This record gives sequence, structure tokens and C-alpha cells, in this order.
Amino acid sequence: MPDLRVHRTEHSAVVAAPARVLYDLVADVTRWPAVFGPSVHVRHIEKGDRAERFRLWAVVGDEVRNWTSRRTLDPDTLRVTFAQDHSRPPIASMGGEWLFKELADGHTEVLLVHEFQAVDDAPENIEWINAGLDRNSPKELAALARIAELGHPVDDVVFAFEDVVDMPGAAKDAYEFIDRADLWPELLPHVGKVDLTEPETGIQRLRMETVTKDGSAHTTESIRLCFPGERIVYKQTSAPALLLGHSGSWTFSEDELGAHVTARHTVVLNPAALKEALGADSTLDDARAYITQALGANSRATLAHAAAHTSARHTES
Repeated sequence: MPDLRVHRTEHSAVVAAPARVLYDLVADVTRWPAVFGPSVHVRHIEKGDRAERFRLWAVVGDEVRNWTSRRTLDPDTLRVTFAQDHSRPPIASMGGEWLFKELADGHTEVLLVHEFQAVDDAPENIEWINAGLDRNSPKELAALARIAELGHPVDDVVFAFEDVVDMPGAAKDAYEFIDRADLWPELLPHVGKVDLTEPETGIQRLRMETVTKDGSAHTTESIRLCFPGERIVYKQTSAPALLLGHSGSWTFSEDELGAHVTARHTVVLNPAALKEALGADSTLDDARAYITQALGANSRATLAHAAAHTSARHTES
């Protein structure tokens, strides 16, 4: 059987930001679901200072696909190399690197390189892989530029927060409540309408209308990944104007005292929307406080009803 050909693609962008800022955004893979459009969820398997291994779920075409990758981080040369452990057809192998080159005018050239082999060297497989790279790579470069060029420190616009709620009963009952989002309009006062589909087992697409205290409604769309009894993670594919990105998770555990559920959010603020959303004199501090309160209140309200659900199940048993 002949060796498969290695195909190479390059995508680049010039960004008005320091190379170190851009490198740090790429190096912190835990922020990817909130930062990069195609990324849905990341779970570390191994993690060191300069090497890591993780499973990544991402939208490729119309599907959510996942794979395990290894990365080597070199902060001295501003280089990140990566390779998939076991690629899924039609990809036979996939690797590449991120390179960041300082330019004289304070800009940075970002180069994203992919090298891949296609199953059987079939033209249709090569075309499918190239199409995916040509679709996702420019989106990733644009997302980097969008955040790095905001004019604010990254940590001021990209941040995470969480709430932990303890409740009587079993973690599986709390998981069931969050999993059955199609029932939320009947159970949660802040949820107006829900359209929930599950194109594949464990992969949900959720369109939800949330009603705020002032009576206004906001519609969001999300992709959710369900890991039965353990966690449900999500990535918003459409978010309110104040956010450039939003991902989150519900994690479930249990001990002799009952169930424990953690609701975690990672968000990217949109400074350009501050004045219209919060007023002419609003600041990033105001936006962080507002988003933390608004999203946290919805999560806590959901968990309060989940607690009532698990308590009722616990009483019945």
C-alpha cells in the first residue's frame, strides 16, 4: 500500500496587537469554546507547563466532531505545535502549528499551518478536509484578532465564574432536570420558549427564549454535549449583544450529604455594546458585574428548581 500524501495548508492574518497577547490566547485552550466559533468543549487528559493532551469537540461542517490532540507550547519562540492522536475518517492524520511574528509597526502576523493525510488519498476526502480547514481557520484567526484588538487587557474581557448549589437527593435526578431542557418552559419562570433537538445521542441543539425581570425576552442558541450523570457542557452559537462569546457547564457530583451541582460560565465581553446595553457612563467593571449577576441569577434559579426536583424524588424514594 503506497504512503499517503501529506497536504499542507496555510492561513494567516495580520493583527494590530502584540504577539505575546495572541500567543497567550492560543496557548490557553480552556478559553477556546468562548473565544473560537467552531470550538464547543475541551477536556484535558494531561497537562504540563509546555506539553498537554486534550479532547476537543468542535463544529466541522454541520456536525459536532471530536478528537484527541497533543500540543507543545514554546513561549520563548511563540510557537504552538499540535497533532491529533487518532484522527477520524476521512482524516488519516492531522497536525500543524501556530506561529506569531512581531512586525515593525506593533502588529503581528499570525500563521496557522495544517499538515494532513486523507484516507485512501481519495480526492473527495481531500476536498472535504480542505473545505473544513478553509472554513474554520479564517474564523479562528478573526476571533483572535477581534479579542486582541479590543484595546483592553484580555483578562478584563474574558473571564469565568461559577455557582455551586448543594441539594438533597441524587445527582442523577439533578442531571435529568438539566438534561430535559425541553420541559423548562413548564418548570422555570425565566424560560419562555424552548426548541430542543438531539441529532445524535448526547449532542443537543437548544434554542431558548429567556425572560428577564423587566419583561424583555432574549433568544439564544446553543450546542450542548451531555455526559450522562457527570456533566452537561454548552456553547452559545448566538448570544446577547453584550457578549462576543459564552460557554459553560453543569457538573454533578454526590456524597452522603446529597447532590452538588456547579454551574460555570466563561464569557467574552463586547465593549462596543456597553453604552447601548448599560448606559453612556458604563464601564467594563459594570459589564462584568451585570453579566455575572444576570447569568448567575438564571443559573441559580434553574438550580433552585432542580433542587426541588431532586428533593421530591428523594422524598418519594
